[in-house]
Amino acid sequence: MNFQRGQKKEEPEINLVPMIDVLLVILIFLVITTTYSKYADLEITLPEATATEADKQSERPHTIDVTVSATGNYTVNRVPLTFSNTEGLRNELQSAAKDEKNPVIIITADAKATHQSVITVMEAARLAGYNQVTFTTETTEAKNTPK
Repeated sequence: MNFQRGQKKEEPEINLVPMIDVLLVILIFLVITTTYSKYADLEITLPEATATEADKQSERPHTIDVTVSATGNYTVNRVPLTFSNTEGLRNELQSAAKDEKNPVIIITADAKATHQSVITVMEAARLAGYNQVTFTTETTEAKNTPK
């Protein structure tokens, strides 16, 4: 029953204020959670070597060469080790350092060596108090030269 005979019915209208509020909240959420590509890429400029081999030998500090094979075996200065725990490797690094305070640890790892075996060498160097650790790489020219 229509008790209000003389009055016209109001046309329904869309209220935009709640819709704008919801869109602003969604916009804020998207801005906060978006990752930008500048954080995904690392721009690294690698140094170039120009010194001759004789110059490198005279300036090089005391180094300890640690080799990690594909099977996880270690050698320190070309002496094979019979264990692979961190404490034993730390003791070998300390004995190879002799009286040097902070030698450079050079890690040469096989491409198929596990990450854990390389991390073990790094942890042993940290436990021994040596903070200069570097890795060897193979250049493409050395790969392509005939033997």
